[in-house]
Amino acid sequence: MLSSAYTTDKIEAGCDEAGRGCLAGPVFAAAVIFPAGYTNTRLNDSKKLGKAERYELRNVIEKEALGWAIAKASPEEIDEINILNASYLAMHRAIDQLLVRPELLLIDGNRFNPYKNISHTCIIKGDGKFISIAAASILAKTYRDDYMHDLDFKFPQYHWKSNKGYPTFQHKMAISQYGLTCHHRKTFNSNIQLKLGF
Repeated sequence: MLSSAYTTDKIEAGCDEAGRGCLAGPVFAAAVIFPAGYTNTRLNDSKKLGKAERYELRNVIEKEALGWAIAKASPEEIDEINILNASYLAMHRAIDQLLVRPELLLIDGNRFNPYKNISHTCIIKGDGKFISIAAASILAKTYRDDYMHDLDFKFPQYHWKSNKGYPTFQHKMAISQYGLTCHHRKTFNSNIQLKLGF
């Protein structure tokens, strides 16, 4: 079972992102605060859950969390400041929206740009260790999936409904045939071409 808290005397917000390794679409981030002592044995890293379970748990999280928020950084911002800094920016934007002010941020990963005057702790594979980070991973993943699903209606040739913008063979072949859209991350273009063998 995942830990309910890193400390026992601070209001903690778990933070995670989704879409960092994609060729297209924004990077999404979420921040979640649960009541002290909150437990839920079903919460886990979003990558270890099935689609139906992720969406079911999203409803649970939104009902039972003290506070939660979703934010994103655009492909243009990713191109301008790089994907790592864009991920931090999306997390900062999510934290900005929290109605409950956290006293400690639990960050999935090993690096983070400090947020204002709130201390943070980076936790490698934190989405499999703490429920607030796991919940943030579920929210970020499902809201980003919804976003890419909607984009698929406008750009069906890229199959974003199924690949969500990740560099699948099908997606790379579509880029080879149709080129890049305004939703593709242009700074990844050279990497795309290398992977395609151009």
